[in-house]
Amino acid sequence: MAHDSLYAAPPSVVGAGRETSRFATLRGLFGSWDAVIVGALVVAVLVAGLTVENFATGRNAQFLLLDLVPLAFIALPMTLIVITGEIDLSVASMVGLCSTLMGQLWLSSGLSLELICVLVVLLGAVLGAVNGLFVTGFGLPSLAVTIGTLALYRGLSFVVLGDQAVADFPADWTAAVVRNIPGTSIPVVLVPLLLLALVFGAVLHATPPGRALYAMGNNDQAATFTGVSVARTKFWLFVVSGAVCGLVGIFWTLRYASARGDNATGLELTVVTAVLLGGVSIFGGRGALLGVLAGVLLLGVLRNALQLADVDANALTIVTGTLLIASVVLPNAVADIRARLHRRRQRHPVAS
Repeated sequence: MAHDSLYAAPPSVVGAGRETSRFATLRGLFGSWDAVIVGALVVAVLVAGLTVENFATGRNAQFLLLDLVPLAFIALPMTLIVITGEIDLSVASMVGLCSTLMGQLWLSSGLSLELICVLVVLLGAVLGAVNGLFVTGFGLPSLAVTIGTLALYRGLSFVVLGDQAVADFPADWTAAVVRNIPGTSIPVVLVPLLLLALVFGAVLHATPPGRALYAMGNNDQAATFTGVSVARTKFWLFVVSGAVCGLVGIFWTLRYASARGDNATGLELTVVTAVLLGGVSIFGGRGALLGVLAGVLLLGVLRNALQLADVDANALTIVTGTLLIASVVLPNAVADIRARLHRRRQRHPVAS
């Protein structure tokens, strides 16, 4: 047994190794982009609460959360799509088309609203499948495909209803989507949103299919060689994105009690901004759902605070565009700096 001690590290070295490991873990946690976004969110909430009138009220919190529900829902599948190296810019147009179909069916079909909602979600899935077919079946770039369907689906929205709006939805349905959890200012609709976020988070971060999404984002061919069905997986991600847009179309229509062809116009820019701001790489292969949800909240808090401060709508668009550019540039700049520091440490290791 004596010879074993020749290979055993001294206690001081073992202790130092443990301390180094703990330090590395803490540095990885607090030095991550997710932590940066969460910290920025906390600062934004505190500053807005102290400086913007009516921001820190329960009523404003309710409206803020209701405004974020469509954005957060769509950001969930968008996160998975962008991690694989693709993108879906047609999400807002799918919401608008699903909304107008819901209004048209309610206006003229005589179907129950329950059945109409099922049909609307199915329509969303079909619209997403069209995107997926062109991207995975014909090998076209998702950016080009979804820019095309962005225009196509929005045009079809106005074909379905024209310039008119359908607004005579049952009062109990429109009241249900904005109802709060009793005794709080938290909308009930946040419950299914959080449940869906848990499902997406578990799939992305705790299952082999989730790890396969990162592999696809880093290298499609390498993922294929490891047995991942890249085309099939991406196709179903677009289908899921469309189905979620169908759900959002229902929520949007009932919340505002209005089915219109221009519903959710411009929402795709906000969704992409939130996803990239949350640390998902536009090139694929990197990102986490926690950062995305924090990005959604941060974007919503900033927009809400600026609106309460009577900032012009054009300025809000400028803020969104600026954050979109920053969300692309900053994470990549940070990653580049870390890579350079890592290479420098390897070339000049600290003498023990």
